[in-house]
Amino acid sequence: MINKVVASPAEAVADIPDGASLAVGGFGLCGIPVTLIDALHSRGTRNLETVSNNCGVDDWGLGILLKDGRIRRTISSYVGENKEFARQYLSGELEVVLTPQGTLAEKLRAGGAGIPAFYTRAGVGTQVSDGGLPQKYDSDGGIAIASAPKEVRTFNGIDYVLEESLTPDFGLVHAWKGDRHGNLVFHATAMNFNPLCAMAGKITIAEVEELVEPGELDPERVHIPGIFVQRVVLAASNEKRIEKRTVSTVPATGTTQAGA
Repeated sequence: MINKVVASPAEAVADIPDGASLAVGGFGLCGIPVTLIDALHSRGTRNLETVSNNCGVDDWGLGILLKDGRIRRTISSYVGENKEFARQYLSGELEVVLTPQGTLAEKLRAGGAGIPAFYTRAGVGTQVSDGGLPQKYDSDGGIAIASAPKEVRTFNGIDYVLEESLTPDFGLVHAWKGDRHGNLVFHATAMNFNPLCAMAGKITIAEVEELVEPGELDPERVHIPGIFVQRVVLAASNEKRIEKRTVSTVPATGTTQAGA
C-alpha cells in the first residue's frame, strides 16, 4: 500500500526549486490550489515558469507569486483580470506565451498521455502559427522576444498547425476529495484544468478538501487515478472567492416600490 499523504503543505512543496516549471489547475478563481501556492510563496521560491489558464488576480492565487516577482514566464490563455500582470508584461518584466484555451488544454492532456505533439486548426493563419506574437517587451516598449513560426501541414485540404505538448516539472492541483493512494475527485466546474495539470506534471501534488481512506471513493467517479499523483495534502482553507460580482439594481419581481 502506497501512502502518498504528506504532513503539511510546506513539506509538499519543499523540493520545488527556483526555476521550476509548474502546471497549476484552476479557471479564474475556481479550483485554484491556493494552499500549495501559499506554501510556495512562504518558501520564497522564485524564477518560476507557470502553465495555467490565467494567473490569478492581484491578491489571490498565482497573483501573490506574480506580485512579488517570483514568476519569470507564464503560458496562459486569459490574463485580463490582473493589473499587476499587465504592468509586468508591458514593462518587460514578464514573458507571456499566449495560447488558445483549447490548445493549452490539449498541450497538457497530450503531455500526460505521452504524446509529444499534435496538429490543430486553432490559430492557423494568425500570429499563433505565423509567429510574431510579443512574448516579452524591453524597457523601451519594443519587442524583445517574439513567438517563432510553427509548422503547418495540410490534411484533406485543411491546414493544421503543429503544437508541442507540455510536461512541466510539477503539477499543482485542487480536488474536492482524495484518498491516500492519490485518487482524486473534483467538484463540478472546479474540475476545469485540474485533471489536465495532474496528468502533465512530472511530479503532481494535490491539495484536497476531504481526505478519505482507500476504497471509500466510488471507482466509477474517480476523475484522476493515483498513478498521476505523487503527493496528497489537506487543503488549509476551502475559501471560495468570486472573481467578479455583479449585483442587479432592478427590484425583484413582486416587490412594491415606495409611492407605487
